[in-house]
Amino acid sequence: MKNYTSLFCLTFIIVFSCNSYSQQSKINTADKKYDSYAYIDAIKTYERVAEKGYKSEDMFKKLGNSYYFNSEFDGAAKWYGELFGMNTNVEPEYYYRYAQSLKSTGQTDKANKILQEFNAKYKNDSRGKLYKDDVNYLDQIKANSGRYKIEDAGINSKYSDYGSFVYDNKIYFASARDTGNFSQRKHKWTGEYFTNLYFADVDPATHTSSKVNKIKSQINTKFHESSPVFTKDGKTVYFTRNNYVNGKKGKDDNKITLIKIYKASLENGKWTNIMALPFTSDNYSTAHPALSPDEKTLYFASDMPGTLGQSDIYKVSINSNDSFGSPENLGKTINTEGKETFPYVTSENEIYFASDGHPGLGGLDVFVGQLEDNGTVSGIQNLGSDINSPKDDFAYIIDPVSRLGYFSSNKDGGQGSDDIYKFLETRRLKCIQELNGIITDAETNIILPGTKVTLYDSQGGIKSNTISDSDGAYTFAVECGKTYNVRAEKQDYTTKEVSITIGKITGKTSLPIALDKSTCKVTIGDDLGKCFGIKMIYFDLDKSNIRTEAALDLEKILDVLNNNPTMKLDIRSHTDSRATYQYNEALSNRRAKSTIQWLVKNGIAPGRLTGKGYGETQLVNRCSDGVPCTEEEHQMNRRSEFIITAL
Repeated sequence: MKNYTSLFCLTFIIVFSCNSYSQQSKINTADKKYDSYAYIDAIKTYERVAEKGYKSEDMFKKLGNSYYFNSEFDGAAKWYGELFGMNTNVEPEYYYRYAQSLKSTGQTDKANKILQEFNAKYKNDSRGKLYKDDVNYLDQIKANSGRYKIEDAGINSKYSDYGSFVYDNKIYFASARDTGNFSQRKHKWTGEYFTNLYFADVDPATHTSSKVNKIKSQINTKFHESSPVFTKDGKTVYFTRNNYVNGKKGKDDNKITLIKIYKASLENGKWTNIMALPFTSDNYSTAHPALSPDEKTLYFASDMPGTLGQSDIYKVSINSNDSFGSPENLGKTINTEGKETFPYVTSENEIYFASDGHPGLGGLDVFVGQLEDNGTVSGIQNLGSDINSPKDDFAYIIDPVSRLGYFSSNKDGGQGSDDIYKFLETRRLKCIQELNGIITDAETNIILPGTKVTLYDSQGGIKSNTISDSDGAYTFAVECGKTYNVRAEKQDYTTKEVSITIGKITGKTSLPIALDKSTCKVTIGDDLGKCFGIKMIYFDLDKSNIRTEAALDLEKILDVLNNNPTMKLDIRSHTDSRATYQYNEALSNRRAKSTIQWLVKNGIAPGRLTGKGYGETQLVNRCSDGVPCTEEEHQMNRRSEFIITAL
């Protein structure tokens, strides 16, 4: 190994010394292109240099990033692999990008190994925690798959088409297909033409699209436009555009033109009053707006100050006077150190979004979560492998009634670099389990039909109720991963409530419930203690004093005697087999007397009580002299019984 290392270093030094000036010049040129977001150009330069044997941590990072940011994960995996092969300490982001690239190329086992290293080294990164908490995430993805009928949307070109929205039987989307203008410019990052907004008519009955048309208005410019969303009255549109308005291009402190959310108004059939929303900035990006069903909240993606990762999902209130509140980050349950983007909100308070931070198949995957009343997002799930692929899948929209919708992807088999697909969801995603059980008598195990069973959520709200059938059985449909309380109520029985947390994968969860009788029918010769589940009054070894927990049970006996003044009891005390026969007999007598004295002290007439110690003559288990037993087994033999002798 040392010889190999020395030879490698020698070769590297010779080659580097001969070509250092020309190669460093190429690196500097590529760096300029990289920093100005000209990633397609940078890839060519970096690769030519790397092929000559030039190795650099910084170059491998930038080369890997160039592929990663263009969703070309084969190339990203190759160059990140070279980076990790240098055995250097790299930032946590590169562990995650490498793992995502490996997953996107089908190397799931290797990707999971990198994620394990990622989590071990960077315990505070939420993406590693999400992987650790859900190591079997592929099982959930598999369970969530097989729910869609998917086909080409019929509006794609050989260029990039993505980010759809349906309004008034038309589908609006972004496309880079415009090549007819001699002055049409290509974007250096992707090597494609800038995207503009297009539309096509959609037949509401067949869900098919007609000829594609470009929106002819001032909304489209020579730079990028994408992800439009219309208000219900059709008079306002929000959309994403490069920082460009009224012929002026805005730049951040690094002279880079970012993207902003714009708003336009429809007046006399023309889109006018195009302006950036007031919370946007030249120094950070805002993109991909989505309206809440009541149109009082706008959701969007941004890397503004306060962002947890590379981009987070935010919301902002839309006031009645058309002003806006302050943007609010949706929080750590949805946002990670990675990218969360392309939100979409339904009337069922579901939020769909794309993420490379939550466990997925690689690249961006589409997820769904539940918007709670307190503003948080819960129950986030991967939509499954019908929608998601090892590549980038995003811009998911759905009609919550018809379950028809669209999403965008650069998955294999498409016409262009990004394509729009239409789908029909044939089975709802919500992971549903069957919670079932049988209600029985705790003492006799007899089934209890006709028991009222109520299902409560974790906040105490009633979700459902039912009556146990002739077999004592009940069933509820419940959501995976949630915690519920189940309450069973029946006349003559004590109501019982049990908490249960449902598993995360579709299936069944069993919760049998045994009820104790609230009234106890007794007669002469019965043990009164059994009415209360008092199997024994415990004493410490070699002691006859009443223990604290024993006093609680004696209070129950006392209450019954006070409410049944003619009842009489014979109190029988027993010991374990340790110590001598004579000693145990004397000890049990003292314990019987101790129990009687406690009851007399608390108001019971002595004439109603008799008692005797039986020593070790009536053991309840095998623990006789010479038999090795645990302390718990011996404890079972140290007991008192309350036999009714008169009523």
